[in-house]
Amino acid sequence: MSKLGDIAVKVRSKNAGPFWLTVDIFCGTPAVFSQVCGSITSDRVAVLFKADPAVVDRYEMPSLNVLKLSLPRPAIQGTREDRDMHGASFAALVAELDV
Repeated sequence: MSKLGDIAVKVRSKNAGPFWLTVDIFCGTPAVFSQVCGSITSDRVAVLFKADPAVVDRYEMPSLNVLKLSLPRPAIQGTREDRDMHGASFAALVAELDV
C-alpha cells in the first residue's frame, strides 16, 4: 500500500471559516484520482478527525482530478483548544492515510 502523500500531487488543508476545515487532494491523473476516490472515504476521514461521518462533505471533481473534503474543525479557530490557527497542518494527517 502507498501513502496518499506519496501518490497525490498535493494534499492541502485550510480553514473554511472559523468552524470548518477543508482538505483538497490534487491527484494529477485520472488513474490516481480514481484510486484516491475509491480509497479515501468520508468515514475514514471522520475517524481520523474524530468527527461524525454524517458531517463530512465530499466533493469529487473529476475534470480537475481533485477530491475535496469539508468538515467541522476539531476546535473552533482561535480558541484555547485550537492547535492550528490556519488549519494547514491537518493535511499531514490526511497525507499519511493508506491508499
